[in-house]
Amino acid sequence: MQKRSQVGLSTLVDTLKAAAESSRLRILVLLSRGDLTVSDLTEILNQSQPRVSRHLKLLLEAGLIGRYQEGSWAFFRLADTEDERGFIHSLVGRVRSSDPQVERDMERLASVKRRRQERASEYFRENAAGWDHVRSLHASESAVEAAMLKLVGDRPFQAMLDLGTGTGRLLELFAPLYRRGVGLDMSREMLAVARANLDHAGIAHAQVRLGDIYAPPVERDAYDLVTIHQVLHYLDDPAHAIREAARLLRPSGRLLIVDFAPHTLEALRDEHAHQRLGFSDRQIAEWFGEAGIELEKTQEFAPDASQGGLTVKLWMGRDRRLLVADPSTTEFEREIA
Repeated sequence: MQKRSQVGLSTLVDTLKAAAESSRLRILVLLSRGDLTVSDLTEILNQSQPRVSRHLKLLLEAGLIGRYQEGSWAFFRLADTEDERGFIHSLVGRVRSSDPQVERDMERLASVKRRRQERASEYFRENAAGWDHVRSLHASESAVEAAMLKLVGDRPFQAMLDLGTGTGRLLELFAPLYRRGVGLDMSREMLAVARANLDHAGIAHAQVRLGDIYAPPVERDAYDLVTIHQVLHYLDDPAHAIREAARLLRPSGRLLIVDFAPHTLEALRDEHAHQRLGFSDRQIAEWFGEAGIELEKTQEFAPDASQGGLTVKLWMGRDRRLLVADPSTTEFEREIA
């Protein structure tokens, strides 16, 4: 049984007061289904923006929700810590889904998500040609995904971070395993695609946000699995990205990188903005070593002769620090260590 941290009486009373109001409880129910903007909440709740902003401010001060900026938009999400999220889910789990007000909120939320999906589909249509060309050069994605699942295994874990999340595919792939997932990307357009995909898949325990892979805006020593999927070849300093990823791992956490083996397709530099033409096992091992990561497994997928010439590589590394169980460590954390 998971041990929860204790708080002072006045703090608990303030937290309960923040949640004990119909509009704020509705907001918590909505955010348990995914991240939303003030405009989204204003539309769904059918309230003025100042009023919604006031509710959000009180929930923020109580530590029940978080806020992150994405360009000119501010997104709100449930608090990241396990204690707060557990408290919130215990509250919203007691709200009847058949309640008339909740049903209306869910209908409006579905409308907001449909618009996200429409914008994402439009972006895909405009950029599909370039992506399809690169995909045609390497092994099937289904084979690579099956290998990733096998490498990671089927034991559940606490938290996953996907750096350069793109369409959010890895958050979707590993969703049955993690309790909390986060995806970072520098493209607001791709984040819109990822949100739409996660909404469509019904994945509410993952979120995506704007973030630089060289300076990830997330907590350190917090993730059991960090993934970097087909991102390194776009970077001018991949070693820096690996070092930053390593800092985010919990002791004994794992780093999974998927990218290309060395190749000679120079056209990818000019036509698709590739900075690097693949990576050798030796290079990845050196960068892992510098970051305190032990390279444990490698795997490669050669393309069919008709596909042209990009070999996909998987590298799995583990943080060298050991997670030592102590009395405050939860049973769940000891099981995944």
